[in-house]
Amino acid sequence: MEIVSIRNQTITEFVLLGFSDVAELHLLFFIVFTLIYTSIIIGNMLIIVAVVSSPRLHTPMYFFLVNLSFLEILYTSTVVPKMLEGFLQEAAISVAGCLLQFFIFGSLATAECVLLAVMAYDRYLAICHPLHYPLLMRPRWCLGLVVIAWLSGFMLDGLAVALIAQLRFCGPNHIDHFYCDFMPLMGLACSDPSIAQMATFILSVVCLTVPFGLILTSYARIVVAVLRVPAGASRRKAFSTCSSHLAVVSTFYGTLIALYIAPSAVHSQIFSKVFALLYTVFTPLFNPVIYTLRNKEVHQALRRILYISKRKHLIEGGWW
Repeated sequence: MEIVSIRNQTITEFVLLGFSDVAELHLLFFIVFTLIYTSIIIGNMLIIVAVVSSPRLHTPMYFFLVNLSFLEILYTSTVVPKMLEGFLQEAAISVAGCLLQFFIFGSLATAECVLLAVMAYDRYLAICHPLHYPLLMRPRWCLGLVVIAWLSGFMLDGLAVALIAQLRFCGPNHIDHFYCDFMPLMGLACSDPSIAQMATFILSVVCLTVPFGLILTSYARIVVAVLRVPAGASRRKAFSTCSSHLAVVSTFYGTLIALYIAPSAVHSQIFSKVFALLYTVFTPLFNPVIYTLRNKEVHQALRRILYISKRKHLIEGGWW
């Protein structure tokens, strides 16, 4: 009778197990991921500051890049702090907090999918229609595209969370992940999760395949247009401009598709966690590196910021 009463009781919190199967490495993981998280914040903030402070970078491409960097900061901050807590102690999270984390994280992931498609469309217009580009990518239109990207995430994922909130959780309350991911959460539901699973699967397919299809279409047209240009500096510049974006798209979409559209490709929960680390931690870490590694304009803006900061420090220190 006691077991039945416990099973019928609605739980109020979950425990995120994270990487509990390698507890002896928790201190090392805490140090490593703290450094990575700090690097993500600093790297993306430097991009934002560089673009905002440099009038030469006030173009649609860099406007979208600023939004991507800001999104990455929020995206990572939704998951990593709770993961770091799990390396030091038991990471408990309320049911409402778990749903909120899932909602924010899923919304930002969807927004990033749409934003990456917008960035691909921007490169397509810049390369294939350079004469009409200033007219087609007016500031108001750019702002509208960014608003659509942000709102689409919160609207679509809001529906999924509304369905999940109708489910009943009565135990056990241990989520075998480092954040409130969909599949581990569904495995703990006492009521029938089939409607929530079907709706979330359909939304995942739409949110991933439609933007991904737009990206593929944009780059297919870019490749055709660039190959028509005689080999030389113009062709190299066009491919260099697009290669950074393609590197981010490949990592981000590859892991998301493997996890949410073709989950059978991930054969164990530990692989699921590793794949999740790719798009929650490592993609936001590499984005600043990828987008600035070959970008001379961003390099110049960052050097100018560092020079001004150093000069101000010397003046305040009384060196001249």
